[in-house]
Amino acid sequence: MSGRLVRTLAGISAAGTLHALVNLALLRRPPDDPPPVRRPVTVVLPVRDEEAHVADCLAALLDQRGVEDLRVVVVDDGSTDGTAAVVRAIPDPRVRLMTAEPPPAGWLGKPHACATGAAAGPPADEGVLVFVDADVRLFPDAIAAAVAVLDERGLDLVSPWPRPLAEGLAERLVQPLAPWLWATALPVRLAERSARPSLAAANGQFLVLTRRGYERAGGHAAVRGEVLEDIALLRAVKRAGGRGVPIDGSRLAACRMYDGWPAVRDGYAKSLWAAVGGSPRAGVAAAALLTAVWVLPPAAALRGSRAGLLGYAAGVAGRAAVAARTGGRAWPDALAHPVSVLALDLLMARSVLGRRRGTLTWRGRPVAGSESRP
Repeated sequence: MSGRLVRTLAGISAAGTLHALVNLALLRRPPDDPPPVRRPVTVVLPVRDEEAHVADCLAALLDQRGVEDLRVVVVDDGSTDGTAAVVRAIPDPRVRLMTAEPPPAGWLGKPHACATGAAAGPPADEGVLVFVDADVRLFPDAIAAAVAVLDERGLDLVSPWPRPLAEGLAERLVQPLAPWLWATALPVRLAERSARPSLAAANGQFLVLTRRGYERAGGHAAVRGEVLEDIALLRAVKRAGGRGVPIDGSRLAACRMYDGWPAVRDGYAKSLWAAVGGSPRAGVAAAALLTAVWVLPPAAALRGSRAGLLGYAAGVAGRAAVAARTGGRAWPDALAHPVSVLALDLLMARSVLGRRRGTLTWRGRPVAGSESRP
């Protein structure tokens, strides 16, 4: 490997870290003491075999402060465990349990469940829709604080990124990469102002939208076959003339997305192919770029390259800064950043190959959504 190439790659790594630092400084922060929300708020909680999580998730939702008109629609999407029984046992009139029909042709399960729940809420133009996953735990001011950002900035969608909880080795290697990737690559303020659908990042664990913006975008029907329905929904909002952006959610919610390597492996396999448009060439190109910038300089550093050492240090610094800002674990995990990127490469290969072969499944269903498009 030539010294010139290593210096170039190290420079790109440093530039990515600088961009991430700027993004973190500009990231919208919810207020510590948000004003009360006086318009209707409908929370849609899609569940499929979530017996272990749904009670705690609902307890956190029902404990929200500052929301005067709150209702929670739990949509049971074909659970085979005791999820529905747990929900029925909660004696709160604000909770409504619905059973989703099997997804029609062209629909994936989660978008269909979300659409079912959204349709059950009041069609008030000034209302707010919140979509939450069962493994998310909202803190008491989460909804009010997210709505405050929505209103203050005149947005149609905000995606508060929950604090990532990672316990095992696989989780600690892979889970922090999602916020690191958008912080490094997406200019958040430009994305907030721009109507370009390609400038979009969102996390379906916790989405907050105006009802008007949601309906104008076509709701989940507009993203019925998308595996990454969260990003696709933000793109639909933008196409309809709206605006949305990820915001700091580290003080609003926490989420342990996957538990252990099998869950990490299968969870990322189901969706990474869509992140690169479903194209094997795009998947190879994305993996090659990540490896070149954040793995090759550390490899050169092992052979005594000072430029490689600087590239490695820049990658570690960017990873640590993003983790600290988003509530993740910075140290010593950031030191393994090149290993994390290699793990992501493997997951990308598994995802793209699985998509090509038609072998991807999630929660007992085949993953057969349409390709994401910019």
